[in-house]
Amino acid sequence: MRVGCLPLILFLILLALLPLVFGQLFTTALMKLRLEPSTAILLVMGIILGSGINIPLKRIARKDALVEDPLAILGLTGRWPWLQRTRQETVIAVNVGGCLIPAGLALYEIAHLLFDYPQSLPWLAIAVAVNTAVCYRLAQPVSGVGIALPGLVPAAVAAMSALWLAPEQAPQAAFVAGVLGPLIGADLLHLRDIEALETGIASIGGAGTFDGIVLSGIVAAYLA
Repeated sequence: MRVGCLPLILFLILLALLPLVFGQLFTTALMKLRLEPSTAILLVMGIILGSGINIPLKRIARKDALVEDPLAILGLTGRWPWLQRTRQETVIAVNVGGCLIPAGLALYEIAHLLFDYPQSLPWLAIAVAVNTAVCYRLAQPVSGVGIALPGLVPAAVAAMSALWLAPEQAPQAAFVAGVLGPLIGADLLHLRDIEALETGIASIGGAGTFDGIVLSGIVAAYLA
């Protein structure tokens, strides 16, 4: 075995272990949303497994070839060139584990609050608006990566907003604000910036388990 391969092997081992390490944190946070333990575990598994699935939404043809590096989102662009591939287009996609599952759960929590605690909805809307504004302000287009966003800042903003505005339903409000804030503020409102970026693929929720949408929602619910 070549010595040069050891850093990559160690990195891949660490990457494989991280979902297991964070699995307990995710499950505990989801149980605070009044979900059954079995349901929380299934959702965590769906987020982890779905992180490898991107559903293409739009393809933008490019005159020049673009390099797609799967490690760019982790700040390791160009570290292992043999993992890169060349595209003649930019693919805008949505990630199943990093976007669709947490967004679906957020809608479920909104429906739950609508029927059981309708008085909390105006405060929830304010919390989502605040976090959306913060995420929009902090999000930065990065060539070759997509939209970069500090992962823990939206979570902290969502948790504090929920505890202040809707303390009795803080976990649910924090999760919804933590998910919708990055989704709307960082991704949807920056779609034009994404289209202009020189990147092979720009996936909403594309870091999967460790994307800002997932981290913000889970950590916010845990903190609240």
